[in-house]
Amino acid sequence: MKKLLFLLILALTVSCGSSKKASTGIAEDELIITRKYVGVFMDYRHTGPENYDGPNIIWVKTSMEDMYGKISAYGKKCEFSEGDRLYLRRTFYSPGIVSGYWVYTLENDSSVSYRATDLQHDREVFIKTWFE
Repeated sequence: MKKLLFLLILALTVSCGSSKKASTGIAEDELIITRKYVGVFMDYRHTGPENYDGPNIIWVKTSMEDMYGKISAYGKKCEFSEGDRLYLRRTFYSPGIVSGYWVYTLENDSSVSYRATDLQHDREVFIKTWFE
């Protein structure tokens, strides 16, 4: 009887004990920084598509232009107000079990946001490098 009770307690302890979870493929520190300050909004300009199926791009100038350059995002018109604090937010989307991808948005403290382009053409760098 004591052996059976001992085995039952041992099985219960093992099943309720903590275990390491499998890696999801994303490093822990990548999940910590999801929003980064990129300066105060100063001005923007719009460039239309080169042909009818191309994107509309806005080029946003911030007070930190010397560090980031003009930030490019998709849109026809920019609704940021002068003096708005701007942030770059990244969100991880995982539509399937195996893989996922980051989506970057340029946003202010209110509700205005634009999806940033993956390649920042002003400095010719990928936007993901700003979070590394």
